Amino acid sequence: MIYPNNFEQKIGFDEIRALLKKQCLSTLGKEMVDEISFSDNAETVNEWLLQVKEFRRMQEDTDSFPMQYFFDVRESVTRLRLEGTHMEESELFDLRRSMETICSIVRILSESEDSAFKYPALNRLTENVVTFPELIRHIDRILDRFGHMRDDASPALAETRRELSRTEGSISRTLYSILRSAQSEGLVEKDVTPAFRDGRLVIPVAPALKRKIRGIVHDESATGKTIFIEPAEVVEANNRIRELEAEERREVIRILKEFAKQVRPHVHDILNSYHFLAQIDLIHAKAELADRTKAVEPHVETFPHIDWIHAIHPLLRLSLDKQGKQVVPLDIMLTRERFILIISGPNAGGKSVCLKTVGLLQYMIQCGLPVPLGDRSRVGIFESIMIDIGDEQSIENDLSTYSSHLTNMKQMMRNSNERTLLLIDEFGGGTEPQIGGAIAEAVLKQFCQRKVFGVITTHYQNLKHFADSHDNVVNGAMLYDRHNMQALFQLAIGQPGSSFAIEIARKTGIPEEVIRDASEIVGSEYIQSDKYLQDIVRDKRYWENKRQTIHQHEKTLEQRISKYENDIRELEQSRKDIMRRAKEQAEELLRESNRRIENTIREIRESQAEREETKRIREELNAFKAEVSEIDTKANDEMIERKMRQIQERKERKEKRKKEKQEKKGNPAVGTQPATISQQTENGKQQSIKFTAGDTVRIKGLTSVGQIESVDGKMATVIFGDMRTKMRADRLERADNPRREEPKTYTSVGRQTREAIDNRKLNFKQDLDVRGMRGDEAVNAVTYFIDDAILVGMARVRILHGTGTGILRQLIRQYLGTIPNVTHYRDEHVQFGGAGITVVDLE
Repeated sequence: MIYPNNFEQKIGFDEIRALLKKQCLSTLGKEMVDEISFSDNAETVNEWLLQVKEFRRMQEDTDSFPMQYFFDVRESVTRLRLEGTHMEESELFDLRRSMETICSIVRILSESEDSAFKYPALNRLTENVVTFPELIRHIDRILDRFGHMRDDASPALAETRRELSRTEGSISRTLYSILRSAQSEGLVEKDVTPAFRDGRLVIPVAPALKRKIRGIVHDESATGKTIFIEPAEVVEANNRIRELEAEERREVIRILKEFAKQVRPHVHDILNSYHFLAQIDLIHAKAELADRTKAVEPHVETFPHIDWIHAIHPLLRLSLDKQGKQVVPLDIMLTRERFILIISGPNAGGKSVCLKTVGLLQYMIQCGLPVPLGDRSRVGIFESIMIDIGDEQSIENDLSTYSSHLTNMKQMMRNSNERTLLLIDEFGGGTEPQIGGAIAEAVLKQFCQRKVFGVITTHYQNLKHFADSHDNVVNGAMLYDRHNMQALFQLAIGQPGSSFAIEIARKTGIPEEVIRDASEIVGSEYIQSDKYLQDIVRDKRYWENKRQTIHQHEKTLEQRISKYENDIRELEQSRKDIMRRAKEQAEELLRESNRRIENTIREIRESQAEREETKRIREELNAFKAEVSEIDTKANDEMIERKMRQIQERKERKEKRKKEKQEKKGNPAVGTQPATISQQTENGKQQSIKFTAGDTVRIKGLTSVGQIESVDGKMATVIFGDMRTKMRADRLERADNPRREEPKTYTSVGRQTREAIDNRKLNFKQDLDVRGMRGDEAVNAVTYFIDDAILVGMARVRILHGTGTGILRQLIRQYLGTIPNVTHYRDEHVQFGGAGITVVDLE
């Protein structure tokens, strides 16, 4: 229950409605704003708030949510219920675009389990919403992308438009011929061009020369200096154009009526889908207003209570933001133990604003709107909210200000209970203070007995004393800076406030003599008690500031502790990453050393070295492996550093030995003497052959070609690819015409390749739209698209080609049939595109 009838106007909710309407995208949402109503069901209110919360989160998560084409075509769709009716082309175009928006929203919110999990409230809105992709495709077959009827919408329309085009061309040629002839004869100005009058092509002629050209006068200019004549030669052709235009219009209407027959059985479901679109528009408007007012969506509990921290009046925030000012937030608490708050303080100190803030925010919450509250606030729910603010004086109803207040009190006492919130401004005002205060106190007792929640402002001392002597009522004061003589607009709960009447009177310039007389009249005790009250308020303010400072320091300390803890976690993670990379480097060293030692062993074997040397090299390899495997990523950093230093030193020693070996091999005194051997030629004769460093040779009977690195007597060191071997020179032959062996291809995925694949996978979209492309363009686009999909390991993709004549669909599927990685392709589900989309499964 909401009391009185002008409740929304009194608390400012009518302005909230106006702001919401400005954020709506269509009349659909604006109508929903008018239908916003108060609910006392906590489950319903929480569902409304959750919808807004999910929508705001979704806007942050994605930029692709469709928020365009919110057209209201409900009236046109409703009209189709009557047989023989149809929608105009513009209406049909709006229907097509808005239905596509509905289809996209439903698909986003319901197509995957992830969406249903992340946005459950929005997902529930899509239940029982039917989409019509087939109707959208049908509209695409009769309307072009600009919303005009397509030439190929029907064979008859195509023929009519072709004839119309030919006739218009013929008229244009004839008319220009007549115009050039008239210009050569001086009957028409040189710069004159044909014009249109009543849909017919005419020639502008001066009035004095109008009889020089045979034809029909259709119009004259506003000045009377130009006559528009339709030459007799084109009259029949223009008549034919009129006939063709009528035929074209009849065919267009026939096509639209045929389409209307398909829509007519689904009118109810289409209208229901537009109700869903209106809900989305309203939720969007709520989210936009919440962003402007920095509002949140609190969880509403099932019982009545108020525990708000940093509550702000949204309209006041918007107003002060424009002025570059800050709003003073409100902290207020009403519980089952203390359910009535009596607020006192100076005039213009913010008491009424405090009252309206409570009323507006609670009403907004129970209408499903986010409100500007602190994160730690707790929100309850009330069955009814009653308000008594302002002057309800009425000449027509013979009500004075006080009578109107008493009428409101009567309604409140009659209809209030423990789930009611009362908001009363200037309680007991409007009549003689003594009796007014007494009646107000008696009414307040009734509210206490009924356990009614309430926020009440007053100046009466007896009500302040009443709050001190009753456990269920608490005093509150609007703070006032006595030194600077200005209101602070801060609510302090726990003590009554002073009206600061003497101080305010002195500030406004009232003579000191008048102030002294007033003080004597009211009595020194009252003045002294008011002074004590002011001192209490001052001290309370001082200690409140101290408490706020301590709280701020505690918050800063908590933030620093949290920062240090995060830094420690990051350092620990960084240490683990460093150790992991160190182990990877060690493993790489191991693999490199393994390759080199295996090459050395192969070289020793080829040169028939002793077994002891081979055994020694393998033992060194095993020792190296053991050192690397001993590295424990959980060990301390010093041990890891020591191990890595040992590995690095071992690597440097091996490099040094290798360098010395190479220098030894490169010594001119060693290994440069050519080797002379005798070989038998094809004729059976013996032939002496000399091998020197740099010769290209092959092993007899094999095809692998290598190069001699050095020669030592009858032994030669030969490099075959990446392998160096030492063998007897008589096993070699020259390879003047080398039969090169095809190199073997070894494939490994490098870091840059992996990063490129990862980037492609992150940026890859599962849908490809080739609508409007030519056949070769579409197949080329599909080729690259499928290649990328296979590269990033995508299991399923979709190709949007539309229906049309089906040629594009056929070409694409013929190509897909040639790709080995394509395991299957099929039409999309009819709800999400049907034959206009091909779903491709990849292995």
